[in-house]
Amino acid sequence: MTFSDQIGRFREGNPSPLYLQLQQLIRDAISGKILSQGDAIPPERDLAVEYDVSRITVRKAIGGLVEEGLLTRRRGAGTFVAERVEKSFSKLSSFTEDMAARGRAASSSWIARSAGQVTPEEAMALGLSPGAGVLRFSRIRFADGEPMALEFSTIAGYCLASVDAVGDSLYTALEAAGNRPVRALQRLRAVPFLGEHAKMLGVDPGHAGLLIERRAFLRDGRPAEVTRSYYRGDAYDFVAELSDV
Repeated sequence: MTFSDQIGRFREGNPSPLYLQLQQLIRDAISGKILSQGDAIPPERDLAVEYDVSRITVRKAIGGLVEEGLLTRRRGAGTFVAERVEKSFSKLSSFTEDMAARGRAASSSWIARSAGQVTPEEAMALGLSPGAGVLRFSRIRFADGEPMALEFSTIAGYCLASVDAVGDSLYTALEAAGNRPVRALQRLRAVPFLGEHAKMLGVDPGHAGLLIERRAFLRDGRPAEVTRSYYRGDAYDFVAELSDV
């Protein structure tokens, strides 16, 4: 079965530009579950031949769907239907827990981890005195082997015995030490991935991302964690339950 047999062909007499027609065919196939998350999209040259259009037309159609977050490009592999994860803002959970809840395997690649003295900015966020000790963790987070996010965390020194206490999950280590946060303040904003961040996540420079800044607290009210997490915009949806009570 050809790709056009799966998703359909252009309707005769449709006055819309061809790239918009191709976009809509793919968009409808995704929303109708004809194309599933992770499915590969044929190369541009194959689509151009199959739909009898120019490669520029195909490139424009695919590029628009990538910008929408429906498709994702993987270097050296091709273009795929984006695999999206819903992250709830209403529950304080770790990346590992989020992936496990969705049946996906979480893993990490360490960029750096170290112990040191608190910076003025960290001291203000964590309520620490100058010279106090902190632990810093920087890593790439993966889901089923695919890079999903970058995490840069600073933990108050009294929360963990050492940087070696953390394995795959920071929150598992904090819980084992009796210092798992119970509430947090979070801020979400859109950012483009540039330079080294784009390279580490395997996306093109300028790729849309989401930055979550988290400040988490222990049960006794002490700040314990400050984390900046950069999520791929084509892989994550953030949801929140709202109420008028």
